[in-house]
Amino acid sequence: MKLPAELVHRLRPLLAGRWVCVTGGCGFIGGHLIDALLALQVRVVVIDDLSNSTAEHALAHMELDPMAIKLVHGSILDPEALDEAMTAAHTVFHLAAVGSVPLSIENPQRTWAVNATGTAMVLQAARRAGVKRVIYSASSSAYGDAPAPGTLGIAATGQPAPRVESLAPAPVSPYAASKLAGEHAVRAWSRSYGLEALCLRYFNVFGPRQPADSPYSAVIAAFARRLYSGEAPVIYGDGTQSRDFTPVACAVAANLLAATTTRELVGQSVNIGTGQRTDLLTLCRLLAQRAGREGVVPEFRPPRAGDVHSSLADISAARALLDYQPVGTLEQALAETMDWYRQQYARA
Repeated sequence: MKLPAELVHRLRPLLAGRWVCVTGGCGFIGGHLIDALLALQVRVVVIDDLSNSTAEHALAHMELDPMAIKLVHGSILDPEALDEAMTAAHTVFHLAAVGSVPLSIENPQRTWAVNATGTAMVLQAARRAGVKRVIYSASSSAYGDAPAPGTLGIAATGQPAPRVESLAPAPVSPYAASKLAGEHAVRAWSRSYGLEALCLRYFNVFGPRQPADSPYSAVIAAFARRLYSGEAPVIYGDGTQSRDFTPVACAVAANLLAATTTRELVGQSVNIGTGQRTDLLTLCRLLAQRAGREGVVPEFRPPRAGDVHSSLADISAARALLDYQPVGTLEQALAETMDWYRQQYARA
């Protein structure tokens, strides 16, 4: 993952030498964010309980420069661990979460504890430590499913209209409800205690290093694993459902822009995506071509509880508030991602 050189040159003077805390920094997005922060000469403290990640990536950085990064092995549900991680932090990037809709269906209590209560505990720890700004990784799942045909939510194309932040949230899974509760907490703590804060609603982030070895894996990772294992990708539903697949570089750029903007941050929620819609049948075809398995027929299974049918970001608010713009193209990001998975399965 590479950020535009112009963005790197612009952000480095604003961030170099700053101490930050990254919750969930050993995870997929967190690992890419740490790469970018260290390249910008930022000093990083990671807190992660390693329940759905490994410390391998963070430890590799620690071996290269032990003065630039520190790992606190602990949970965001542990106030003492949070206090240790946030000492001297200027900014907190809060990414720690139970990040799976199917897993939240199976274990809603754990999902709520980590995503909702855990966010409140992160915000309290930030207050205790005198942190200036908190950037919360929210989710587009807050919007729920598309409106019924014939409503104002249908665009002229007949497709569901892009999601705008003014839409009333309508979560349809415990995961979505818990992440939305985190947004409400961020907004309330910002307004009540003067904490600078922003919620970034990610739309289906993907990229290299995204876990593919779990029944809860995201769709691109799951498709890649099956394609490189000689199996057919599995589609839950008929494949017409669509997503705004967002390269991980977009999520990283949004976090860095949120950390450095001088505009007022009072807990707003902004969409982070590309504004491009891709249905699962098209995605399967594109990935099969990259894997050298053109013509593969996907395996169709019944839709899963909690999944939405269509999701597309309106990114106007992020452009206005953060000067955000998507990084690269979908095709470039898919190629980079599939090349990474190909190398992993070749080694295996």
